[in-house]
Amino acid sequence: MAAQFWYDGAWTDENPKLTGPADHSFWLSSVVFDGARAFGRCAPDLDLHCQRVVHSALALGLVPTMTAEEIQRLALEGIRRFPPTAELYVKPMFFTLGGSIATGTAKTAFVLHIFDAPLPGEGGFSATLSPLRRPAPEMAPTDAKASCLYPNSSRATREAEGRGFEAAVMRDPWDNVAEFAFANLWIVKNGVALTPTDNRTFLAGITRNRTMTLLNEAGVEAREATLSARDLDEADEIFSTGNYGKIVPCTRYEGRELNTGPIAQLAKRRYFEWARATSID
Repeated sequence: MAAQFWYDGAWTDENPKLTGPADHSFWLSSVVFDGARAFGRCAPDLDLHCQRVVHSALALGLVPTMTAEEIQRLALEGIRRFPPTAELYVKPMFFTLGGSIATGTAKTAFVLHIFDAPLPGEGGFSATLSPLRRPAPEMAPTDAKASCLYPNSSRATREAEGRGFEAAVMRDPWDNVAEFAFANLWIVKNGVALTPTDNRTFLAGITRNRTMTLLNEAGVEAREATLSARDLDEADEIFSTGNYGKIVPCTRYEGRELNTGPIAQLAKRRYFEWARATSID
């Protein structure tokens, strides 16, 4: 996998060795990251992803060593190190070095990782309702894209895979549907596109918000709603939005086969039409 890393003022194609057992990030997970996409020399919403990684750092008690604007300029420089046709994942990260138990005793550092990551094809995915849940805001740093939140998402996905599914639907502590383990969730019912209300148990994603705007501009009602497991059972369409896959249809939910519906198709078409107008050249 072709990759470029920026750390401590220099680019390298070697995976840098950055932490050890004495570093706060290594043993207490004081790490935040974000994920943007670049393809065909387009970098949709790169500015918002760079802003969010700075916000995530602050939410976790880190002291960002770079501004969002500096990260964006560096990311654009890194993207241009790849061929124009490359499909890339752009991952800025803040982490801590040294320190004791308290986050504030450690030094915040920054690394940027950009690597080849082809966009998913036209196929969809299967999903099931997970017994595992997203935490309440009082239980975890849910307002940050924090690495410490992801082991539970991996656990949910592993449990779903053990039952023959590819993705897990996670609920919040109050039985509302929150999201897929690694992406935001949408359903379509009677021509209306609905995504779970942002109640701070999950990140209401940048691609999610962009999709909502683009669908409404196209004349499709797209909005937040409090969703239950029953709403998924009765949905006409289910699809995901997220940075890695952008818009991907769920084609089997529990034992029910689903088509790639017209709203998901429209959302994907509108998104990529918009994204390809964001050329960095």
